[in-house]
Amino acid sequence: MAGAALGTPDVDADGPWGVLVDTAELPDGGQLHLRRHEQDYEILFGDEQLMGSWAVRSEEALATLALRGLGPAPRVLIGGLGMGFTLAAARAVLPREARITVAELVPEVVAWATGPLRHIHGESLADPRVSLVVGDVHDVILQQEARFDAILLDVDNGPEGLIHLANERLYCDWGLRAARAALRPGGVLAVWSAFADADFTGRLRAAGFAVDVATVDPDGHGEAPPHTIWLATR
Repeated sequence: MAGAALGTPDVDADGPWGVLVDTAELPDGGQLHLRRHEQDYEILFGDEQLMGSWAVRSEEALATLALRGLGPAPRVLIGGLGMGFTLAAARAVLPREARITVAELVPEVVAWATGPLRHIHGESLADPRVSLVVGDVHDVILQQEARFDAILLDVDNGPEGLIHLANERLYCDWGLRAARAALRPGGVLAVWSAFADADFTGRLRAAGFAVDVATVDPDGHGEAPPHTIWLATR
């Protein structure tokens, strides 16, 4: 998931909260809400905004920054389907021989991709390079050793378990070591966040990664707080 504090579109004939399109129950309790504002959509966790279709630059940057300079037939794991902007950016920069696995925990989010958000996702899930796993990306990581050239994580609002408490195991010391083990030498773990976190940078380094931290203006206008992307190389 992506994007806290992105505001709402300027024009909203449906009222301040838009039109509720669908809800999804989460494993730890709580709900995701898919709402429409005229031509735009947003996903919320309760009242916490996770993603808006009008501010996607940081989700795209998660892919474009992490996937530069990979080999001719890279294997990529994306944790979190969301509205598909990271997947679309990955498809645009990866070669024909690439293989992309997308792990999405919430089945309704997958259903939205072929339903009310079909015009946003386009044909991404039909790309022959793409395979979809409905399940926890942590489980996919544990099942693969030295398999991936890049792992891209956008499953929460940052390196914490806000939406799904079990997400915390992705970002703890042993979870980061598991991610490192799932990468090939030179592989990249990229993590999206709505906020900076110096402690997480330290945990990445303690797990054996070389770490770069990028900040991205999510809407391109400087009106929203910058988002953070960690690029951790094995």
